[in-house]
Amino acid sequence: MTGKPNILLVISHDTGRHLESYGRKVKTPELNRMAEEGIQFDNYFCTQPQCSPSRGSILTGQYGHNHGLIGLTHLGHTMKAGIKTLPSEMKRAGYATWLFGFFHESIDGIYEGEKLGYDQVVKVPGNAAEKVTDEVEKFLLERAEAGDAAPFYASVGFEETHRPFDDFEPDPIDEVEVPPYLPDTKQVRQDIAQFQGSVKELDRAIGRIRKLLEDTRLDENTLLIYTTDHGIAFPRAKGTLTDAGLETALIMKFPKRMDRKGIRQKQLLCNIDLMPTLLDIAGGEVPAGIDGRSFLPLIREESYTEREHFFCELTWHDRYHPMRGVRTAKYKYIRNFEDGPKVYLPFDIHESLSGQVVRNDYYVPNTKEELYDLETDPQEQNNLAELEEHRHILAELRGKVEQWMVDTDDQLLSGSIEGQEAKEWEQEKQSGRVYKP
Repeated sequence: MTGKPNILLVISHDTGRHLESYGRKVKTPELNRMAEEGIQFDNYFCTQPQCSPSRGSILTGQYGHNHGLIGLTHLGHTMKAGIKTLPSEMKRAGYATWLFGFFHESIDGIYEGEKLGYDQVVKVPGNAAEKVTDEVEKFLLERAEAGDAAPFYASVGFEETHRPFDDFEPDPIDEVEVPPYLPDTKQVRQDIAQFQGSVKELDRAIGRIRKLLEDTRLDENTLLIYTTDHGIAFPRAKGTLTDAGLETALIMKFPKRMDRKGIRQKQLLCNIDLMPTLLDIAGGEVPAGIDGRSFLPLIREESYTEREHFFCELTWHDRYHPMRGVRTAKYKYIRNFEDGPKVYLPFDIHESLSGQVVRNDYYVPNTKEELYDLETDPQEQNNLAELEEHRHILAELRGKVEQWMVDTDDQLLSGSIEGQEAKEWEQEKQSGRVYKP
């Protein structure tokens, strides 16, 4: 890729890989087309299965306890002062930086898009994909008319596919496919059917952006990217360190002058790798000391050494549930640092149709350590941590996590971390509908 391409990053909310091009039974023709005309990354994961911390990793190329955002911004968590972000470094590389719609990060306690490094912030009440896209279309038309303006980096944030899904037309419940880690009940099917209405709304909005890029010929020098923050907002996904919670979509459609079409990449990647990759593409300087590394050589089909593993973590969401883990190509290791439920459910999932079905099964005590063979047990149902024949693997991966925590001065090593619990839980606790030790 020569010159400086525009970069337009669309990021949705709680979508995981629930898209047709990733094999899910939902119609997403626009994202299908993006994948057919670009590169789809099939083994791309986030570092943390919740919104603010994961988005912080995308912005900084760092794990959560390194960038500092270890819980939700609106509950008082924030990134460290002075931290370098993707938009701030894009500015240094000569880009005009724009933010449209949803974001959920703060720096030094300040919740402002400008503080994150954006020159221009376009706020959209509600952040619905349709309304955000209206503003993006205006921007693209202006850019097309401006001609030789400086290259732009634009982050486009949609509220979809966050709960609730009530505003969207659901799919027929007898046509949806229930994920193998959930019980196949009418309530779960209804929940998925409503969710898929939101997925389709997201897909339509991306189609509008793609079409306008083509109509204005901006596509000839624009890299269009779609991704999301973490797994879907269903039990055993969002809020957990299972693959269902950490799996994320990543699709890139390159400018016409770079012929990269219909490629499916299988190498293990993590969302801390996105920031350095985009800075490489932009000709910017990758900050020293970050956790991620550029996979631009992989895109160019040059020599590339696949990462052997990535670390994952959860500290605070709307409740305290501290975990640390590591995922390799074959194994997943998880350490639970506090007594708690076997499966943590964020409040929006706890009160959902699916959540109500599984509460009794999930609100039982967790175990200190978990170990899963992802090749033979991709749904992570059989904990191998207590088995003698896996003791050496357990010790190896435990050691990796412990050393990582020491090397990065993880504050969890000093004991429980203070935070604010969402007020919605109070009534549930009074009613006895939560896990009790």
